[in-house]
Amino acid sequence: MTALLTAETADSRTDSLTDSLHGQVCLVTGAARGIGAAIARTLAARGSDIVIVDVIDGGDTVAALRAEFADRRIHSLIVDVKDRAQVRGAVDWTVTTLGRIDTVVNNAGTCGRVGLEDMTDDMWERDLDTNLRGTFLFTQAAVYPYMRDQGSGSIVNISSISGIMGGPMSHGEDAARSGPAYAASKGGIIALTKWVAKEVGPLGITCNSVAPGPIATPMTQSLEYDLSGQAIQRMGSPEDIASAVAYLASPGARYVTGDVLKVCGGSAIG
Repeated sequence: MTALLTAETADSRTDSLTDSLHGQVCLVTGAARGIGAAIARTLAARGSDIVIVDVIDGGDTVAALRAEFADRRIHSLIVDVKDRAQVRGAVDWTVTTLGRIDTVVNNAGTCGRVGLEDMTDDMWERDLDTNLRGTFLFTQAAVYPYMRDQGSGSIVNISSISGIMGGPMSHGEDAARSGPAYAASKGGIIALTKWVAKEVGPLGITCNSVAPGPIATPMTQSLEYDLSGQAIQRMGSPEDIASAVAYLASPGARYVTGDVLKVCGGSAIG
């Protein structure tokens, strides 16, 4: 017999989804602005307490979130994600101050757009260290010992379709193609995500990745993207990425792990 979904049940289900992260603590790196700030806001809207981690001051974002979500605990820390001691300190502080850590969103990153011929060691190391090493360090620090001891948790890593397809073909001075170090680092994040998922699954922890396509942020507003090959021919928004992260952090994704959720308007179909 098929049960009918009444208006009251539908409202209850919507409330349940909206508050699906109630009581949880989520740490988001690179969250002082852009995609990270949108992720922090969406997780707070779903009921989570938030720790914003960034190499720059996140005070403005904290103030905005506290004004909108007065019942949430919202904090920010200035952290270099490449520095092991700072990363460990941020995770320890989160658990000491807020009592637990349920989700880590590894969003902090850099994106060089220099081609192979002109790539220097420093350019290469900047993207690899920030994007891949930072993801590794925060994942390790959150899982061991905290998520392991809780018997629960979720890691959500922000990769990129560049890590899947090597970045789109593009030409010209204002072309939007990311450089080889960025693509390599994001591909590494995808491989790390799958490896970690197998390691931590028996501990009750999930590990997934979101791979954005072209997203409209202040960092991309001066670049030219060819969207003619996309199924959805528009730039994505930070909120598009945030919604995907919120799903992977929610109880509704408790049987999803090692996955790469492409949020790219269909640009990586195939």
